[in-house]
Amino acid sequence: MTEQDALPVKADPVLDGELVDDTLPQPRPREPQRSRFALWWRHSPRIPLWLKSKPQAIQAGKDAVVWVLRSPWRYLGAVVRGLVVGARWWRGWVTVRDYRTAAEESEKLADKFTEIRALTLFRWKMTGVVLAVVAVAAALVGLVYGSDPLWIGGALASVALAILGRRKDGSPGRKPALAGPRTLTWTMDPQVLVDAFRDAKLIGKDETLRLVERATRVGDGWAITVDLPATRKAADVVKNRDALASALAVDEVQLIVERVRGNGGHAGRVSMWVADEDPYTSPPLRTPLLGVARWDAWRPVPFGRDARDRRIDLPLVWTSLLVGAIPRQGKTFAARLAAAGLILDAWVRLYVADFKAGKDWDAAGQVAHRFMSGDEPEHVLALVGWLVELVEEVQGRFRRMRELDDVTCPESKVTPQMSRDSALNMPVTAIFIDEVQVPLEDRTPVEVQGKKLTAGEYVGELLTWLAKKGPAAGIVLVLATQRPDSKTIPSGLRAVLGSRFALRVMDWRDSNIVLGEQMNTRGFDSSRLLPSHKGVGILRPDGDTAAGADVVAMTVRTYYMPNEDWQTICQQGRALREAARTLSGHAAGQETPVLDRVDVRAIGAGGGLGAVRPADELPEPLPAIVEYLGDDLEPDGRVFVPTAEFAEALGVEPRTFAQQMGELGCRPTRDRVTSEEGKTRQVRGYLTAEIRSAIDRARRGGEAADEPDRS
Repeated sequence: MTEQDALPVKADPVLDGELVDDTLPQPRPREPQRSRFALWWRHSPRIPLWLKSKPQAIQAGKDAVVWVLRSPWRYLGAVVRGLVVGARWWRGWVTVRDYRTAAEESEKLADKFTEIRALTLFRWKMTGVVLAVVAVAAALVGLVYGSDPLWIGGALASVALAILGRRKDGSPGRKPALAGPRTLTWTMDPQVLVDAFRDAKLIGKDETLRLVERATRVGDGWAITVDLPATRKAADVVKNRDALASALAVDEVQLIVERVRGNGGHAGRVSMWVADEDPYTSPPLRTPLLGVARWDAWRPVPFGRDARDRRIDLPLVWTSLLVGAIPRQGKTFAARLAAAGLILDAWVRLYVADFKAGKDWDAAGQVAHRFMSGDEPEHVLALVGWLVELVEEVQGRFRRMRELDDVTCPESKVTPQMSRDSALNMPVTAIFIDEVQVPLEDRTPVEVQGKKLTAGEYVGELLTWLAKKGPAAGIVLVLATQRPDSKTIPSGLRAVLGSRFALRVMDWRDSNIVLGEQMNTRGFDSSRLLPSHKGVGILRPDGDTAAGADVVAMTVRTYYMPNEDWQTICQQGRALREAARTLSGHAAGQETPVLDRVDVRAIGAGGGLGAVRPADELPEPLPAIVEYLGDDLEPDGRVFVPTAEFAEALGVEPRTFAQQMGELGCRPTRDRVTSEEGKTRQVRGYLTAEIRSAIDRARRGGEAADEPDRS
């Protein structure tokens, strides 16, 4: 060991401690006194609201400045009213009005006339003496003490007159015979708001309101929150919004009444917003999508602005949308706004069917996987093919989801990552159908798995199925119609459409068909919208918006997107798809005949689709009839065949046979036949000319239900 090793070395400090187990519950630290004071300050009813909230303090400061600026004019008005009240009181006193009125009521005016006249003359003299004394006293004071005492006396007199002329309920001479403007007077006088609720019969005469949040400026209007009396419901206020608007002297489009929900609300708390003027008279704003390079379909699409000028975004993924209106109210513009956000997402696959047969949707052909424009039966049958294709796509997606792990697919729903994975092939797919009443009302017969029904019925069944199961698989359904009635759109389909947008319609029934049952009783009726309000409608969203997740519906003015902007967005969407290599179908020039790949056989194809049916594919019972009659079916063969003969030869039940022939357009008739015994009798049967016509229609694909040519 060296000498250096033997030297002492300074050791590290020794720490004293104990092992602490973090898993054990720790004692709750004592709440600081400052936090307890802050909690008391926020919840104490003795502390004014403007000392608790910064926005309320700012508003209180603004109100104070306004009060200071208006005080001279309000004081002058009070002095003038005091002079008027004083002059009215003096006139009643000097003319002995009370004495005269009592004499008139007792019918002794003639007996008391002399006394009344003498008393009136005496009071006029007293008035003159008082005025003279006051004038002399004022002159002496001015000579002895100067003008200062006179100014002080005048100021005191004005204060007395202002007190006499102050606005106070029940004071004489302050209520005009005809009330003046009531618009927004409640912002300065809360009693006016209480009276408005009473006039609208929303509260009783002896009931009042409790102020939760004072009237503050929000946008171009005033907002206030009040609590109703016990047992009164906010839903009744929303329902009778028009009565409250009348009591406040504003149009109902200027008044927004909402029930406050969640932790900060209850069934009797009402939030009101009153616009200074009609919020929909200004020019509409252009869609903000023009200023973006791309959009994410999983984000809500910018749709419009509400009366408070808040931007309202419309969620589309995992839901569906129904747009209804009478013609020329902005229905197509609203549907195109929903499509614009999806077009700017390169991973979205689009199906566009324009049954208006105009040019409104033509620009979408640049990006659409499937596109058509027309209103003929062949277009309806093409739509049937699209819908069957989508049904098969949804079923295939659900089968593939079952094979994915829980990390990739946490539940049976398409996720944003899945929709952008080209290997999974599950992109968000949106189908837009404008004038959906055209295919839903189409009467072209189709045969589906042996069942015969019209194309419109089949379209309704397919749309209902897609609206039920499609959203979870990434299918977005957007339907627009100018015929919002119960016959056009089946109730089963309307019941499963998540989001609704109703522009102006004819009456409250049509509004309820678009928005949902009993929505008019909840204060939402699009038939009350003004004709001048183009693009203004009531939105019932399926998801959260700027107005809050608990808002049932709201009035929205859609953004303005003319054709040039629409074409710009479609061109930008095509460029995005070309860059991402997601252009497909119609847009890529790869149109495939959908009808050749679906399990739907058209009985009445017509229209140049070329659906000619072979003889062995004739509908029953035509094949058996052709085989039985043979050459007798030729024009030079038999003319009439009895029903009983068909029933015996074909082995069919007469009633069933008659029903089948009726569906083919063959109507039974009566004719005379001669039996083997030589007897002639009248029987029911069918003309072979009608049977030949039915066979020709079936082979050509013509409509079997048409009336046959009996010539």
